[in-house]
Amino acid sequence: MSRIGKELIVMPAGVTAKFENDTLTVTGPKGSLSQTVDNVIKVNIDGQNLSFEIAKETPSSNAKHGLYRALAHNMVVGVHDGFTKTLQISGVGYKASVSGNKLVMNLGFSHPVEVEIPQGITVTCPSATEIVINGINKQEVGQFASNVKYIRPVEPYHGYGIRYSDQVVIRKVGKTAGKGKK
Repeated sequence: MSRIGKELIVMPAGVTAKFENDTLTVTGPKGSLSQTVDNVIKVNIDGQNLSFEIAKETPSSNAKHGLYRALAHNMVVGVHDGFTKTLQISGVGYKASVSGNKLVMNLGFSHPVEVEIPQGITVTCPSATEIVINGINKQEVGQFASNVKYIRPVEPYHGYGIRYSDQVVIRKVGKTAGKGKK
């Protein structure tokens, strides 16, 4: 059995779960999420407790046991609290703003970069150099943040680019050969 899969999920007040037709649906104050569950895993809903058991032993049943428990936990946290990713922009003249359903960024290119915001995700820019991405689906929030970050990765010499707020960038030292020597 999976160590993660054995753990019990205690749903907070206001969050309900329903399992029918191999689909787990979790509903809370922020919305509703659904996930299909493989038939080798059995889902038990007991009041405010959610647990998973292996119904049929297969070579991948231990991995699926932990996987579906982790996905269900992320669903419970998402519909109750939501997920947030914060991005920092650094560079001369680099800035971002939200215009309608698009994130508009000036990142040193000859043109502003526009990224359409997917449905179910909210993006705010508290300052010109900060992007806050919120949503209830952890995978969608993380993927959108990664896509935005990929537009201008952080370069190691000056630190210009887009990074996560908690990301540490290891800076390289520039060339020093030939300076002052004759």
